[in-house]
Amino acid sequence: MGASTSTSNPSLEAQEQETLASASLALPLLRAAFSRSNGSLAEALSPPPAAFRSDSPPVPPRFHDLVARLGPAIASLFFSDVGPAGDAAGWVGFLRGFNRCCARVPASQSLALLLRVYAAACADAGAPCGLQFHPDEDGAGGEGKVVGELAPGEIAVLLWMCWVMAWSGSAPGVSGGQEGGGKGEPVLLPDVTHLVLSALVSAGAVADDAGVWGWEVSRGGKGVKVQEFTSWVLSTAAGLGNCLSRYVQERFRSCAADPVEERSVSTGNTSSCNPDVYLLTRGRAWAISLSLRNTLSEKFLSASVIGMDTEDLLYRSSVHGKGLSRFWSCVEGYKGPVLILLSAFSRSGGDNVDTDQRWGIGILTEEGLQNKDTFYGSSASLCSTYPIFRMLPPSGKEKNFIYCHLHPQIRVYEAKPKPVGLGFGGTIGNERIFLDEDFSKLTVRHHAVDKTYQHGSLIPNQGYLPVEASVLDVEVWGLGGEATRRQQDMYKKREDIFSEQRRKVDLKTFGNWEDSPEKMMMDMISDPNAVRREDR
Repeated sequence: MGASTSTSNPSLEAQEQETLASASLALPLLRAAFSRSNGSLAEALSPPPAAFRSDSPPVPPRFHDLVARLGPAIASLFFSDVGPAGDAAGWVGFLRGFNRCCARVPASQSLALLLRVYAAACADAGAPCGLQFHPDEDGAGGEGKVVGELAPGEIAVLLWMCWVMAWSGSAPGVSGGQEGGGKGEPVLLPDVTHLVLSALVSAGAVADDAGVWGWEVSRGGKGVKVQEFTSWVLSTAAGLGNCLSRYVQERFRSCAADPVEERSVSTGNTSSCNPDVYLLTRGRAWAISLSLRNTLSEKFLSASVIGMDTEDLLYRSSVHGKGLSRFWSCVEGYKGPVLILLSAFSRSGGDNVDTDQRWGIGILTEEGLQNKDTFYGSSASLCSTYPIFRMLPPSGKEKNFIYCHLHPQIRVYEAKPKPVGLGFGGTIGNERIFLDEDFSKLTVRHHAVDKTYQHGSLIPNQGYLPVEASVLDVEVWGLGGEATRRQQDMYKKREDIFSEQRRKVDLKTFGNWEDSPEKMMMDMISDPNAVRREDR
């Protein structure tokens, strides 16, 4: 009886592990990855070889070693008990390790696993790291906990490591050539200064005042404790918790597909080497993707790797011209989610814009814009894009999401005319964000006037009084895809046809010219002394 129990336990555990693993990845794919990666699991879990560079802040000396040790660190932490490919116990150990890092768990636990991998990779690469892992004291096989403190430079390295993990899943698809061994152009890492500063301000390590405009990661300073960093991730960048599980799944997919071809593809990304010339930089796109929990997150994640498609740029004030009318001519008829980015500056007393305080905010809407004299919309979010990143989702109390009002074509008297411009949150005349019709002045009010979006500062050192700033640039990105663009093109063509019809004068619609009052007036003007018979 005891023998039958011992022989049935392995199959029972295998069945449980397979059921749990199938919720994350298909079992045939996992079996193929297990058979092909057995014996070189650390190599299979390593990202494609590539050189990385960054304009600001500079890449630390040990960063490439850390990326190279990423696969061995994951293999040693989660797949240490994997046996040979033909052994049933090896398959169970493989599933056990996969479920340990990819099963659905609370976000805080997923982040703790990511921090363990980061600490192990730093230790193997000799990179500085202020984190330590403390196993459970009872030795019951728990995951333990990660303690310590992250310096500003270490937060930047951790964020870059997470971006490389996301980049590795798209690297073969965006590679520019067929050279082996990753001999392409160096991959440009996104600027993560706004994310690092957001974590430091959230933890109180950096004051939210005018000093943030000149802050740099290389300056160093006070670090952030693990508990404070976890709180910031859960509230601002929840997508970081999914980086590890997503990375492991992508590596196993690539390994199961064709590991030889995967390793032979060049990782040089010509698109990612281009400088960020738009307000929607790759770093800001990645920050937005980390804060979202819907399908738009994948859109911004792809933009952070290969950049946004320029065909999705609906409007840019530096190209199409400033003003609400020009803005409306570009976005009218687009019935999909859009991202509006505003760049402005608050003058500090001088005339040189470069020495003043620039900042940026964004509005992410899930539907197109409409010309109305009231607020409308079903959902939208506000965000501060730089110098500090913050995402302010809806509060659920009110629905004053969007206000877009143009001058009516037929002017009528209004005792209290509605403001002409773009508004978000608040009430009419007291909007939380308001952009005037000339796109020259931007007004940002305190969150106390708004019940639609969550509380929080949109610009550093905002205060309670309204902030008026000069607008530098405005961008509108369409996120609805090619189908939504085609619908907008059809709408514009239909409107052009109607406009041409209104311009043409159809003489058949008028009466006979001989009997018209216009002819009588013309005759009187040409010869007023002529004797005319009066019809009785």
